[in-house]
Amino acid sequence: MSADARERAFQALYEFDLRDGDFEELPGKAGRLVRGVIDHRPELDETLDEVSSRWRVARMPPVDRAILRLGLYELRFESNTPAAVVLSEAVRLAKTYSTERSGAFVNGILGKVAQSER
Repeated sequence: MSADARERAFQALYEFDLRDGDFEELPGKAGRLVRGVIDHRPELDETLDEVSSRWRVARMPPVDRAILRLGLYELRFESNTPAAVVLSEAVRLAKTYSTERSGAFVNGILGKVAQSER
């Protein structure tokens, strides 16, 4: 999966979250990722709530929340993408679009999930 498709999917998921379900449909791999996250959002959020010891999904910054949902979806449903790539890309997105501390936060949460998902 290309980093570009992942980045477009993240941006659409962030938009979806901020606009209460309104977003632009995307073609190709990015669209497949967005639709997958949206379709599985309740179970993804439940897992993230279980793994995160300090933050409930509802209280997470929207950027981090979108990145975590996307990363967890990829770990769970996109088995052809290596876990190391999913984590690396999620951390890159967090460092690019959120804070420096968000990279460590995203890595910690997805790292825990990767151990049990893969």
